[in-house]
Amino acid sequence: QLQLVESGGGLVQPGGSLRLSCAASGFALNYYAIGWFRQAPGKEREGISCVFNSGGSTNYADSVKGRFIIFRDNAKNSVYLQMNSLKPEDTAVYYCAAARSYCAASPSHYTYWGQGTQVTVPS
Repeated sequence: QLQLVESGGGLVQPGGSLRLSCAASGFALNYYAIGWFRQAPGKEREGISCVFNSGGSTNYADSVKGRFIIFRDNAKNSVYLQMNSLKPEDTAVYYCAAARSYCAASPSHYTYWGQGTQVTVPS
């Protein structure tokens, strides 16, 4: 009924690119702030980017700023994370999450979560 589904992960060589998709069903994603998080083995879940539900503002963690871009396609009820210049330290499971409000860094702020998609960048 209310679902977020991530896709687009995979194995990419250092310096390569991937585009992750976060597709919503059962609700209109344009009403939600959408955050991207990642969790590497043995580490806490890390907020890496977010697009606000109004005003078009975006946030990026310093670790991905200048390399990753978050954007919406409202016609497809989806949010994307374009990842460029990938590094081994980007290896993680990537999650999208929706909040019926503004962007925030804490995972607890978000109501709906996808199942995650694996991104692997070998050393």
